[in-house]
This record gives sequence, C-alpha cells and structure tokens, in this order.
Amino acid sequence: MPTTAPDAFGFAAPFDRTGTGSSKWARAGAPGVIAMGLADMDLPGPPAVAAALEHRARHRAYGYTVCDPAGRALVARWYRSRHGVEVDPDWVLLLPCGPRTALRLLLETVRPQAPVLFPTPEWGGFAQLCRAAGLPYRELPLAAGPDGYRLPDGPLPHPAGAVLLSSPHNPSARVWPAADLRALAERAAEAGALLVSDEVHGDLTHPGYVHPVAVATVDAALRPRVVTLNSVGKTFNCSGLPSSFALVPDPGLRARFTEVLAGFGLWEGGLLEQTVQRAALAEGGPWLDALLAHLAAARARLTGRLGPAVRSAPQSSYLLWLDAAALGLPPDGARRALLERCGLEASDGAEFGPGGRGALRLNYALPGPVLDAVLERLERLDRR
Repeated sequence: MPTTAPDAFGFAAPFDRTGTGSSKWARAGAPGVIAMGLADMDLPGPPAVAAALEHRARHRAYGYTVCDPAGRALVARWYRSRHGVEVDPDWVLLLPCGPRTALRLLLETVRPQAPVLFPTPEWGGFAQLCRAAGLPYRELPLAAGPDGYRLPDGPLPHPAGAVLLSSPHNPSARVWPAADLRALAERAAEAGALLVSDEVHGDLTHPGYVHPVAVATVDAALRPRVVTLNSVGKTFNCSGLPSSFALVPDPGLRARFTEVLAGFGLWEGGLLEQTVQRAALAEGGPWLDALLAHLAAARARLTGRLGPAVRSAPQSSYLLWLDAAALGLPPDGARRALLERCGLEASDGAEFGPGGRGALRLNYALPGPVLDAVLERLERLDRR
C-alpha cells in the first residue's frame, strides 16, 4: 500500500504543459482539445529527478561520461525491491537511448532471417521497426476472453527469428500471467526464436497485480533466449530524456549487442541518462506509490463510466482500450468522431495493427481537474 498520498506530489492539482514543446499536446491540435493519445503522463514527475538534474547542471562540465558500474547493481536492487525477483547485475546493459532505439539495435544484433512475430493488437512500433530494418514479420491475432486478451497458446510458426511482446500489454494494459509468459518462451524456443519482452509499463502495475519479469520468470534453461527491455521513462514520466536498460542473460549476446551499439556511436552510460536513472531508481519509490494510487482511482472512475465499452479492464499503466461501437462511434472514424463530439483526442486502434480496428486507446494519466473535465465531456456521447 502507498505510504504517501497522491496529493502530496500535486497529482490532484492543475498541471499546465504549455510552452514545453509537448508532442502529445501538439498532436491534439485545436485549442480546448484534451490530449489523451500518446502514452505520456500529464503529471508532475518525481522531485528527486528534478533535484538531481538541477544539481548536476550546476557543474558546468558536460563532456563525455563513463558508465557507472554501480548502476547495474541499482537496477538489480530495483527489481528485488519492487518485483521480488533476482536479476544478476551482469545481465544489465545501461543504454543511452530510448527503448525503441534499443529494440532496433537489438534486431540489428540478432539480424534474424526468419520472420519476426508479434501479436495484434500491439504497439505499432514493432511493425515500424521491422520495416525500417528490412526484416520480414508476421502478426499473430490475440484471442479475447472474459479477462481480456490471451497470449497465443498453440505452436508458433516455424522457423521464427524473434518474438516481440509488450508486457504488460500495450494497448490494453493487461498483465500477462506468468504461466502464459513461460509457455510463450517455450514455444518461441521451439521455433528457434529469441523472446524480447518490452516491459516499459511493467513498473506501473496497479495494486493487486503482479508483473512477471520475463528473464526472471522463464525457466533457467530458457533465459539465454530471452531479453527484457525497460526504462525509467514511462515509470517516472521522463521519456523525453532517452534512457533504457536491457536484461540480457546470454553473455555472448551481450557482447555482440555492445559491439553493435559502439558501431552506431553509442556506449553504456550517458550524462543525463545516468543522472535521471540513479535518482529515479534510488529515490523515486514514494512518488511511484502515490502515482499508482492516483492511476487506480482514475481507472475506477473511467471504467465505471464507460462500462461495456472497455474491452479489457486495465491492470497496469494508464491506458484504456475501448470498443468504438459500444460508445456509439463509427469503427472506421472513431478517433475523429470522439474529437468532434467530445473534444477528446485518442489513439486510433488501427495504429495497433489489424486487431485494433474499431478500437480507441485513451491515456488517463491526467491531473484531477482534467480528469473531471474528461468525464463531463463523455456525457455528450449519451446525447447523440
């Protein structure tokens, strides 16, 4: 249970991002529209991160930095304290780039010849990265059950080069059960594939749910065939400062990955990246506890209002996956219709592959007053 009330960090107060160059609000377009599209929080970040950046900025030397080895132990300690799992510090690579770039560089490292597999609906970046890398890929439809989507439970296409997965699921915010994740890792290995688990929303698991960390959840024999990607960006609302870390149990793959990074002019560490990551992981726990309480309350209000339109009850993060038809919106024009009727900007489900047609994704990481306004505007759907 959180020990700090959400109000202590300003989540219930107005928070204005005007003049900050926010891509989320630029995408929303017209004045008066509430941006709920991109996965970016409209909430004040951890005071510890702000203090660390301010302190470091006072030293007016901003040259090249080496990787702080203590950062690996800090990541391992975070997993032990937040998730109750053991991560070998030697598995950790501290990357001076965001998770999207890290994934692209990992694909360059593996360079699979067989198709890359990933579910649909799924974060659209997987398809985009495969196209950019010139890699064949195949989308696997996710079956929907009473508790939300289910991971594929049959044999995977063979051979496969890699299996990509967002865990928890983006867009539905479902936490994949540990047993299902282990079974997927086994099927990926049978198909000759590396399982890559993108867990940037994993630290945002809501109270009452447990996020299974892929490399610590699968059987020990399969760990060399699994990579977990994570970042403090989503967790601590600092995605504009590119930073991520990878858990790579296979030492050979770690060495090849490091070599590919160097070929692109990237090395472990980074001045701002390490400053932010150290502050977030070492001191950000109370802020995160309060944030999760705020998000759980917002989730309850929105799902209570939207009822059967919610395709999968969120178990993590701040994403709400909605059935457009259940909202009375046209499946092929739902985003525009919601914008015009309610002044709410969402992500079109089609951005998440064929399985997302007819859906909308809303981001509810909003200050209290803005969430109140969203609920008021949704009443307009009943007056159509």
